[in-house]
Amino acid sequence: MDALGIVLSPLTLSSSHYNQELTSRHCCCFISSLSSSLKLRPSIHNLRAVRMQADSEDFELKQAKDMAAARKRWEALVREGKVKPLTPKEAGYAVQLSNTTLLDVRPATEHQKAWVKGSTWIPVFDVESTFNVGTLPKKVSNFMMGGWWSGVPTLSYNTQFLSEAEKKFSKDKDLILACQKGLRSLAACEILYNAGYRNLFWVQGGLEAAEEEDLEREGPQPFKFAGIGGLSEFLGWTDQQRAAAAKEGWAYRLVFSARLVGIFIAADALFIGAQQVGRYLQDIRSN
Repeated sequence: MDALGIVLSPLTLSSSHYNQELTSRHCCCFISSLSSSLKLRPSIHNLRAVRMQADSEDFELKQAKDMAAARKRWEALVREGKVKPLTPKEAGYAVQLSNTTLLDVRPATEHQKAWVKGSTWIPVFDVESTFNVGTLPKKVSNFMMGGWWSGVPTLSYNTQFLSEAEKKFSKDKDLILACQKGLRSLAACEILYNAGYRNLFWVQGGLEAAEEEDLEREGPQPFKFAGIGGLSEFLGWTDQQRAAAAKEGWAYRLVFSARLVGIFIAADALFIGAQQVGRYLQDIRSN
């Protein structure tokens, strides 16, 4: 899943043929319907738009297949005992009592909100900062699939992850890996295990599953809030914020209710303003 930044092995040949056939059929149907509706031959711009849409759908299909294969590999690591799962509370005990290193593999957007005191930060996937033809389909796909609502940015694999880890940790060192929800840290466990690390522990459920007393936190926000963002966070409609509202009461909810009212007022103001501008332009043309 590249919305998450996961870079996985390529598909098999048969799957690639299936994707190509699916893409070709989609292109043909789309071009045919477009031509018949406009009664024109498809222009170069239309063909480019169709090709971009087809590439995006092909990319999403590949994501789903790669993600399913990755989950099987990661589950096997835990099932076979190659990676030992820990609850957030158990991880907190290990960090405090045995001075075990906690390796935070979250992207910068999550780490800067909250982190475990004394932890080491090496992101396995970080925010995709480049903007070009290669990254545009991923960014568009991420936005359309809910990035605008959840605030999750487009992530890409940190090619320096393994080299940075090898500089800081020996292969026999005990390492507790943690991310926000427990998925990216499993991907990091696979990378480290394949590189020869054998004492790997995984925080099951990620830092989002941790209570504030489980781990000593630093940063401006609770662990549970580090992974939220976008419009859902602004309106207070995430599960984490709803749980907090149930504890805090009406004072907490009032802030987000005011924001929602503000959005409606702003939308009305823009609509009325657009109408006024339209009338003004019509008056100018008539005169």
